[in-house]
Amino acid sequence: MKVGVFDSGLGGLTVVNAIIQTFNNAEIFYIADTQVAPYGIKSKEEILQHSFEVTKYLIAKHEIDVLIVACNTATSAAIKDLRTNFPNIIIIGTEPGIRPALNTTKTGSVGVLATRATLKGDKYQLLVNELSSSNSVKLYEQACPGLVEQIELGKIQTDDTFDMLENWLKPMCENGVDTIVLGCTHYPLVSSNIKKIMGENIKLIETGNAIANRLKDLTKEKNYATFENIKVFIYFTGELNTGMVNHILKDWLLGGKIIIRETKV
Repeated sequence: MKVGVFDSGLGGLTVVNAIIQTFNNAEIFYIADTQVAPYGIKSKEEILQHSFEVTKYLIAKHEIDVLIVACNTATSAAIKDLRTNFPNIIIIGTEPGIRPALNTTKTGSVGVLATRATLKGDKYQLLVNELSSSNSVKLYEQACPGLVEQIELGKIQTDDTFDMLENWLKPMCENGVDTIVLGCTHYPLVSSNIKKIMGENIKLIETGNAIANRLKDLTKEKNYATFENIKVFIYFTGELNTGMVNHILKDWLLGGKIIIRETKV
């Protein structure tokens, strides 16, 4: 099985990490579109253009069977058009885990950390309207401008990143939030900071495992060739923080399972 995955930066590798813990019969081609990162500050038209360019590249160059849009912002802006224009491949999007959060909360207060583009997107708004109408839950939404950039630079444990999070999370602390949706694939990388601020009992909802399980369900009836070792090819369009790749994928870098290359899309 050939799986294409893309994000504007390295956040989507948290999804790749979940996939390679679930599958042993796939080749994964990951595009970090770092030349135009982050998607969260782009217009819908720009995000759609980049999503189409990356998808066309993955199909033409690597003949992928599955495309995973490992970005909440790109999913909101482009998933419908991608499915319409590329009907011959399986396309899986990423969306904030509002549904599991509603099933998890005990206090009825749920926080959502996401980019502005995700929070304003039609897909997110439709999801919230659908679920909140039948649940007595209060959502505390917070855009996190600059957090993706901090993570891409590897500034995960720095004081300025901690201060940003503390400022955003203060209203959630004051309102009894017990569950937080991490509405960007980058945000699981600062989970330890969030727990320091909110307390170790805070429930954090991320989407990597959900996507891996969705991929498993959609492909279980197909007979794909089995590889002796899963292979992950990481391509980047601009600069790449290899230290962050090491941090996210850790032991998977051993044994030649992961190959990193620069490319043009």
